[in-house]
Amino acid sequence: MSTYTEDNRKVTTRRLQEMKLRGEKISMLTAYDFSMASLIDQAGMDVILVGDSASNVMVGNNTTLPITLDEMIFMARSVVNATKRALVVVDMPFGTVAGNPLNSLENAIRMMKETGADALKIEGGEEIIGDIRKIVGAGIPVMGHLGLMPQSINKYGTYNVRAKDSAESDKLKRDVKLLESVGCFGLVLEKIPTQLAKEVTETTTMPTIGIGGGKYTDGQVLVMQDMLGINNNFSPKFLRRYADLHKVIIDAVQHYIKDVKENDFPNEQESY
Repeated sequence: MSTYTEDNRKVTTRRLQEMKLRGEKISMLTAYDFSMASLIDQAGMDVILVGDSASNVMVGNNTTLPITLDEMIFMARSVVNATKRALVVVDMPFGTVAGNPLNSLENAIRMMKETGADALKIEGGEEIIGDIRKIVGAGIPVMGHLGLMPQSINKYGTYNVRAKDSAESDKLKRDVKLLESVGCFGLVLEKIPTQLAKEVTETTTMPTIGIGGGKYTDGQVLVMQDMLGINNNFSPKFLRRYADLHKVIIDAVQHYIKDVKENDFPNEQESY
């Protein structure tokens, strides 16, 4: 199967802006290791996100909070090494951008220098706008993240849809303007009402990427393990599964076990 796009030029933040202006949707998917990132890149993905969702799907933690800067750097470097076309964006993990602009800048510089990533993603608005301003001012591209912010799950106490009431909706719109004003190149909108995501997308110059934000955002992102059906115990409304690798992998492993137990593997053709 050929890639969806024949344009094999490196995707940049400028190209995402061009895609928004001409109405071309932006595809984004997570990856955390060399092998999967290579496949996703070969398929023609526009953006690969090294998400702190690795805390859940790669390590098995209940939240994204425990994953460390060192762990994110290790995974991001693996993804960058595999990627030729896609823009590689890396999440700054919990606590690394937290209201101390100089410390946040130090963490951001370390992430960029040690991974070779193209950009960073940072959750939050007004509360950390000074940190983001400092990071962008140092020449580091930043993608914002508003709506449901998993790093704030202990504050929310729930993964329910955010910004349904006017107060939270108004704050989100103010935060969008702040992120735009300090130079963020893009914005993830997670689990917010469709009409709010549509309004934000139509009024901001930043390309918007939705996850549970409806069809009117400039692009979409999913966690790779979810959309490929590797995880079968996570079924939010916004998730569409494009494969059932959970069954494929278990079937293949069981077949291998059977062949080993029955002394069918290796056979003569597979032996030296």
